[in-house]
Amino acid sequence: MWTGGLSNPQTVMEQLTLLLFLKGLDDAQTLAERQARARGTALERDLFPDELDGIAILDEEGKKIAEGRSYADLRWPRFVSLSAAEMQEAAQNHLIPFLRRLGSDGAPLRKHMASARYEIPTGRLLAKVVDLISDLPMKQRDTKGDLYEYMLSKVAAAGQNGQFRTPRHIINLMVAMTEPRRNDVICDPACGTAGFLVNSAEYLRRTDLAAWSDNEAREHIQNAMFHGHDFDGTMLRLGSMNMALHGFEDASIVYRDSLTQEHGDEAEAYSLILANPPFAGSLDAEAVAKDLTRIVNTRKTELLFLALFLRLLKRGGRAAVVVPDGVLFGSNNAHKEVRRMLVEDQQLQGVVKLPAGVFRPYAGVSTAILLFQRTDSGGTDGVWFYDLHADGLSLDDKRNLLVPEDKIGPWAELTEEEAKFNDLPDALARWQQRDGNEKDNPRTARSFVVPKAEIASADYDLSLNRYREIEHDAVEHEPPAEILSRLREMERDIFDGLEELEEMLGVKAVREAAE
Repeated sequence: MWTGGLSNPQTVMEQLTLLLFLKGLDDAQTLAERQARARGTALERDLFPDELDGIAILDEEGKKIAEGRSYADLRWPRFVSLSAAEMQEAAQNHLIPFLRRLGSDGAPLRKHMASARYEIPTGRLLAKVVDLISDLPMKQRDTKGDLYEYMLSKVAAAGQNGQFRTPRHIINLMVAMTEPRRNDVICDPACGTAGFLVNSAEYLRRTDLAAWSDNEAREHIQNAMFHGHDFDGTMLRLGSMNMALHGFEDASIVYRDSLTQEHGDEAEAYSLILANPPFAGSLDAEAVAKDLTRIVNTRKTELLFLALFLRLLKRGGRAAVVVPDGVLFGSNNAHKEVRRMLVEDQQLQGVVKLPAGVFRPYAGVSTAILLFQRTDSGGTDGVWFYDLHADGLSLDDKRNLLVPEDKIGPWAELTEEEAKFNDLPDALARWQQRDGNEKDNPRTARSFVVPKAEIASADYDLSLNRYREIEHDAVEHEPPAEILSRLREMERDIFDGLEELEEMLGVKAVREAAE
């Protein structure tokens, strides 16, 4: 792409994504045709009609384009067989109009496609790119996600904006722990490519296939269940396309700056929140939505997102969200207040400590999964802790497989040897017993339950190592990366405290002396 004249990596990413989406649509259409033939029923919808479907295709000047070509020419096998010049003509004149007709009138997918542009300059370059895409093993592992992750690595702002992908097997663990149901309304307030929403739909297909045979349930799932927010136009388009490839063309993937916009129109709207939001430090005090600062008075994004989740959840709604370790043990007042709210005012159910390498190569910080339910009346009797050591891949920047591909994730059936490298099935099994046998586990075990009173007496500290007991003959030390991460959080807390003191006293000498 670069040697062909497209030097902006963001443009390259968008053009590749449009072509991958076209190929994905053809794959979805082929699968639908195969299923219709097997059932002996008519195809519900033909995405690639032989005609232009009676729609006038206009160029940028508003002139009608000759209708010598049909949308069927965009079926991937036919598209790749065109000559370079024919392929370029089909893409220039028909690709974007074709994509803009997907979804119903007013659907977010149509809205996001309105700003899409085809920008590959020559048929020769297009033909070469199409050939390479055709050779990709799209049915292996999470290839679309891997491709997107690779493309993000080429965009300088990727790490800066926190737009790295949550690994699919970690998403699956969080989804399995929250058990999405057919009547849920699910939201990811920082949805990116909509991985949590897609995997929630896949979980429903795995556990409640009958929901698709129930007209009322199917209508809800197709049109009202899935909601994603983001403030990046490219992310919105990618998320919408990802949902469309999985059969949800009308999913509500919409623009929203979740921490700065008021939330009165969607307060208490969702029964399940799944998220791994970007944590970018602190916002300007004036920019933060006032309905969030009323919950917790802070500018820290990791705490504001937790306030946001409580604002968006219905009473009885549940959540599984990724947070940086600092949220678990931060010592300033805002950190303590958020933890106190989760333990005393809501029902904090579990904390899963993740290894520091889960999000490598983009981030090496220590993180955890918080699992809680909004009750507004307490309900926390004890908090279940789990120390996850291995996720099936190496925890360095290479992230090589340590178990076979089909043994990744929380539902894998593992041998005793494989279980040493993938804790996810064990974590899920123990989570499901948190109100039973898990309560009897000693503090030296991989998982255990800590009573609420003990957590309250420890300033609501939620770090697992605070409550773990170490057997003398098997001393464990925290990995150096986790120690450094904790020290960085402590340093940030100290300087945030100095900022607050400086604002109160108006004395810059306080900071200068401290430094």
